[in-house]
Amino acid sequence: MNITTAIDGTTATITLDGDIDFDTLPPLRAAADALPAHVDDVLWDLDRTAFMDVAGLHLLFAPTPPQRPERRTTVTGLRPQPLRLLLLAAETNPAVFDLARLLANTPFTGVGRPSPEA
Repeated sequence: MNITTAIDGTTATITLDGDIDFDTLPPLRAAADALPAHVDDVLWDLDRTAFMDVAGLHLLFAPTPPQRPERRTTVTGLRPQPLRLLLLAAETNPAVFDLARLLANTPFTGVGRPSPEA
């Protein structure tokens, strides 16, 4: 898995190339934990992530530890399988898995693919 982080003002985009599972969860969390304190928006670009298991739910919906600043987390580039997992989780427990927050400002042209202008 390759992880790339780009920071623009108070927004960080973390792009990954590979699957999200419990083997890749620690380096993904480390990438988010290494962000500077002024970053308050984190965008996970999952365009090159074909598979995500429950570890992705832990990554995207983990509560913020008290010693870390609160950050808004959103995703883009959802492919069909990760999107299905998120939809199933939201259907099962919508209070915990708030897709409206996670997918904010993500227009879709079809199942799991954001529109070109996103």
